[in-house]
Amino acid sequence: QVQLVESGGGLVQAGGSLRLSCAASGLIFNNYAMGWFRQAPGKEREFVAAITWGGGSTYYADSVKGRFTISRDKTKNTVFLQMNSLKPEDTAVYYCAAQAGTYYYTGSSYDYWGQGTQVTVSS
Repeated sequence: QVQLVESGGGLVQAGGSLRLSCAASGLIFNNYAMGWFRQAPGKEREFVAAITWGGGSTYYADSVKGRFTISRDKTKNTVFLQMNSLKPEDTAVYYCAAQAGTYYYTGSSYDYWGQGTQVTVSS
């Protein structure tokens, strides 16, 4: 049974930082690309960042480029999202996801999803 468990969300002031973690189990972690998505109230889910199975390439939405960094630790089967210079518009539920393919920007390409963690940025 595959499980993706996010943690690290919370309330932070604008300009602050948070580090999200996603622990994966029940799959061969090194065989999967990992992504982060987010969904704000009343809005559609959107792509945030992705990292290839080997960790050699990363991809970001324009809205977070230069502020967020995705990384993975193969020894811990965990993917991270370091979020700096947070803005109120970053407020959303953040989800991690895993896929065996290469369509990193498309949510429907991901095979497994976590339950999400809330990030709230106050102004």
